[in-house]
Amino acid sequence: QVQLVESGGASVQAGGSLRLSCAASGYSYSSYCMGWFRQAPGKERERVAFIASDGRTTYADSVKGRFTISRDNAKNALYLQMNSLKPDDTAMYYCAADRRGGWCPGGNKDEYYYWGQGTQVSVSS
Repeated sequence: QVQLVESGGASVQAGGSLRLSCAASGYSYSSYCMGWFRQAPGKERERVAFIASDGRTTYADSVKGRFTISRDNAKNALYLQMNSLKPDDTAMYYCAADRRGGWCPGGNKDEYYYWGQGTQVSVSS
């Protein structure tokens, strides 16, 4: 079965950096769009960054220029390099694999994705 396991979350000060990782197993990883969502307490889940099977990337406006998503298909791994972190970046971050294929069609519905369990990122001012 599909498994996504995130790691790398931590508490950091504003301006700091973190690198999140997601280890994937149980499916043909390289064929699927992969991405990161986040959800802060009391807020809706939001898309952060996505990478298609061909390597094309998309980012939320709030993280453009600060976050970089990448994938290593040989290791079935997904990464999110987060720089210049802000308190507003505080959230649970979830790795997601798009069930619909490799082209990242978008959308936030639960049924569109396989989900990891999440890793907490906390940024203090």
